[in-house]
Amino acid sequence: MHKGTVNRGFLPVSKQDMEEQGIKQLDFVYVIGDAYVDHPSFGHAIISRVLEANGYTVGIISQPDWKDPDSISVLGEPRLGFLVMSGNMDSMVNHYSVSKKPRNMDAFTPGGIAGKRPDYATVVYCNLIRRTYKKTPVIIGGIEASLRRLAHYDYWSNRVKRSILLDSGADLLLYGMGERSVVEVADALNSGIDIKDITFIDGSVYRTKTLSSVYDFVRLPSYEEITSDKKVFAQSFYKQYVNTDHFCAKPLVEEYPNGVYVVQNIPQAPLSQSEMDRVYSLPYMRTYHPSYEALGGVPAISEVKFSLVSSRGCFGGCSFCALTFHQGRIIQTRSHESIVEEAKLMTYQPDFKGYIHDVGGPTANFRQPSCQKQLTHGVCQNRQCLFPKPCQNLVVDHTDYLNLLRKLRELPGIKKVFIRSGIRFDYLVYDENDTFFREMVKYHVSGQLKVAPEHISDNVLSNMGKPCHAVYERFLKKFKKLNEDFGLKQFVVPYLMSSHPGSDLKAAIALAEYLRDLGYMPEQVQDFYPTPSTISTCMYYTGYDPRTMKKVYVPVHPHEKAMQRALIQYRNPKNYALVSEALHLAERTDLIGFEKKCLIRPRKTDHGNREFSSRKNTAKNITGERITNTSKKKTAKKKTIRNVHKKNRRK
Repeated sequence: MHKGTVNRGFLPVSKQDMEEQGIKQLDFVYVIGDAYVDHPSFGHAIISRVLEANGYTVGIISQPDWKDPDSISVLGEPRLGFLVMSGNMDSMVNHYSVSKKPRNMDAFTPGGIAGKRPDYATVVYCNLIRRTYKKTPVIIGGIEASLRRLAHYDYWSNRVKRSILLDSGADLLLYGMGERSVVEVADALNSGIDIKDITFIDGSVYRTKTLSSVYDFVRLPSYEEITSDKKVFAQSFYKQYVNTDHFCAKPLVEEYPNGVYVVQNIPQAPLSQSEMDRVYSLPYMRTYHPSYEALGGVPAISEVKFSLVSSRGCFGGCSFCALTFHQGRIIQTRSHESIVEEAKLMTYQPDFKGYIHDVGGPTANFRQPSCQKQLTHGVCQNRQCLFPKPCQNLVVDHTDYLNLLRKLRELPGIKKVFIRSGIRFDYLVYDENDTFFREMVKYHVSGQLKVAPEHISDNVLSNMGKPCHAVYERFLKKFKKLNEDFGLKQFVVPYLMSSHPGSDLKAAIALAEYLRDLGYMPEQVQDFYPTPSTISTCMYYTGYDPRTMKKVYVPVHPHEKAMQRALIQYRNPKNYALVSEALHLAERTDLIGFEKKCLIRPRKTDHGNREFSSRKNTAKNITGERITNTSKKKTAKKKTIRNVHKKNRRK
């Protein structure tokens, strides 16, 4: 990689910026769904700065008006191609809650205003480009493209969609973090290779009419096969899941009608520590573009401005997390020197108050590969590092992370260093040396420590890929003991999830009883959100666990999901009707009464035959169809849901 001239200011966002920087034509125009924030927590900032450091000029078109073709032409035609990214989040997750209701705020937009990007933004932006620039190469990437690179279940349309490469009309898709692959693509284009011939880069996906140049590949079921049989979909998904590691993966081929193949090359290799350091040492402005100041800035910057990224990747293997597909399971880290240098830069910022909000990554206390063989042989394809029990080869060691935190604590101008990204409590418990645990409690908790047990039912936890509940209890006991030793009053805030595949009303009630005994009612509850390319989403759509191909109970009806969510917050008076209905359906009316063990008290109007909707005239049946709210049909519906839960209890 050659080193180019770097821009010590923001990248061009207008023709005037190009003129001031002496640029007649940009090499790349980057179209993004987020506001332009030049900070390494934003994917577009990293990719554009990496390209710049390798000698390429990049301009930014942020949140173009997708109804106006001219909005895509403000920087002119790029010499090498367009880059397209929907944003730091999938555009549909950004727009809609799990109940598919529009969100009223977008933290990645100036002023937090919602609706500044379209649904399925990557596809829309690419189609917008193609209306004006018919032959200019278009390369897509980012989380939306990465997780939709092959056929996938789309929760919002409730159907299996094709690879986003086909729907967008883009020439090439780069999945994963993309720093190495985007430079390789740029170098290939710069050398005169046609975009259609760039089929050899790790971490890329392309379309083809022939497989003559694809070697030693895994052939997935065709698009027609997976759309006609959910079991085949689950089998196909798992083949993709075990092919996410650079060292042992093979190319994947998915066939579509009319003889079109989508080919996924193997993932790019993990970045070395020196490469990670270089990425994070680039001359980021570390804030949003000044043009947003009048609108109140970009809310998302507040969460990351005084936080430090220390690692990438996660070997935790949670079923509902897409990190395996996007960053992989091998941990990649920055050096202590790189992180300390960034912390020093923070202390010079006028609004820095002496508090580093976080030092971590997807999992804060992962600072090394889970075992010694991963960097030469890769991760195990059919085995997890922590689930269902820790692998015998697992290396549990917090020494490096502890030394890093100590160095940061000692810096002049630093008052406190907090850990707010996820702590994997089971990994912490498995460490026989409790030095890190003790120092974490003493120095790095801001009154409350957020952890993610997710549930208390071992059956549900098994489907989630999480450790059994007893491990969480061990963690709580140790956390409480250490707080007593230090004379501190700090608390654990557990993240809990309702309606995950495997969770029936019986499991939801057990969780409510646990919270009752704990004397705790969470302010927030995460209802399971089926996002693209996770094991849990595969379960949600197919009803099968792709790891075992065993059937899984899945709460898909919105009303049952509402009941499970309400049970976690059973003390809230607004949830009374839903909680009462759930207890009657599960035949747990012993929890309605005045005794200490009861969740709710009886009401005169409570006869165990509550409506499925607060509306008086209509209701929804178990398939979600609207029906007339007659007594006969309500009774039939009630019997249907009762039968579902009776059948599940028998299981």
